[in-house]
Amino acid sequence: MTTPVFALVDCNNFYASCEKLFRPDLTDKPVVVLSNNDGCVVARSREAKKLGIKMGVPVFQVRELIQKHGVVAFSSNYALYADMSQRVMNTLESLAPRVEVYSIDESFLDLTGVDFSQSLTDFGMQVRKVVQKYTGITVCVGIAPTKTLAKLANHAAKTWPKTGGVVDLTDKVRQRKLLALLPVNEVWGIGGKLTKRLQQLGINTALQLADADPEYIRQQFSVVVERTVRELNGESCIALEEMAPTKKQIVSSRAFGERITDKQQMREAISEYVSRACKKLRQEQQTAKHLTVFLRTSPFSDKDAPYSASRSIELDTPSSDTRIFLAHAMKLLDGLWLNGYRYAKAGVMLADFYDPGVCQPGLFDEPMVQKETDQKLMQLMDTLNSKHSKTLWFASQGTKQEWGMKRELLSPAYTTNWCELPIAR
Repeated sequence: MTTPVFALVDCNNFYASCEKLFRPDLTDKPVVVLSNNDGCVVARSREAKKLGIKMGVPVFQVRELIQKHGVVAFSSNYALYADMSQRVMNTLESLAPRVEVYSIDESFLDLTGVDFSQSLTDFGMQVRKVVQKYTGITVCVGIAPTKTLAKLANHAAKTWPKTGGVVDLTDKVRQRKLLALLPVNEVWGIGGKLTKRLQQLGINTALQLADADPEYIRQQFSVVVERTVRELNGESCIALEEMAPTKKQIVSSRAFGERITDKQQMREAISEYVSRACKKLRQEQQTAKHLTVFLRTSPFSDKDAPYSASRSIELDTPSSDTRIFLAHAMKLLDGLWLNGYRYAKAGVMLADFYDPGVCQPGLFDEPMVQKETDQKLMQLMDTLNSKHSKTLWFASQGTKQEWGMKRELLSPAYTTNWCELPIAR
């Protein structure tokens, strides 16, 4: 039987690397990327990490540090990151027979049974070289017989520069040496609560977890943690998923750049979120029956009276038509809205998904021909908007959207907008 081989390829400081890519003047300078409304640090370059800037720290707490060391800050440029991610993933798919896109900056490669004319370490180096050449993004590569060990190998590749950004853990001796060096909370899937419970049992390192009895771990925790123990011992229990699993729900929500006190502005915001959620629903090739609308004031503000509420509705038949969900969302908002509050956040959630056409139609449903026409209309909107960025939208979404999140430090859309292409001088 062929021994499985997985490689985890992870982009280094991805958001910050994307920002530096088109700014060569920032090559050796500290860079941070901020969250929605420029509130917290969500990504840091290597130089920013060395200054002690922590992930998730509010900007106001490190403002003096940013000014003192000339740290360059950017608002989150989601269009740029998504496009660069797609370029990296396309490159990886040209290098391996099977690829699982795990996140925006991580992918698993299945190298099982691949007959290499070079060592796995050399292959990892080749991956780094090709991705850097084609996209400008630096990656690290961890190679191992299980996905959990590949995660740890990738962590080692990032942590120790002498590895050259590639660690091959297919050798059992090397596996145990690395596991002995890493605390148990570095293991994939072992969070803070699990770490505390494991430490109470005297399990402090990844190696101690690997040496634990799988049956005992299952009794004390769950089959998921037992599976982790087996993976740490080289037994592959987590298969590669080339197709992402279908979402169980879709949430579209944002904190507002300014507090909303006007109902018309809230209607615009809810309309925008419904449109985004329905577009994602169609991309998943699903329909939905359940719609929830929610809004709240800020729980962190002493100036605002607390208020949080949500309302839901179940459609008679599942749909992916934005117009249907917009009509229901406006009715739900009418039942939620209370004057006198300063709303900080709102959103919508779609749930109870069905494959298109897989449902019992109602007696008084519109004819199938009309449904097909409606689907074509939605597809046309999605196609035009994907090519030309919000060419068509519903009037209820508004035009100015003054409630939108703050992104005062937004970089240009270097790769997705012709008008913002970098100019070589």
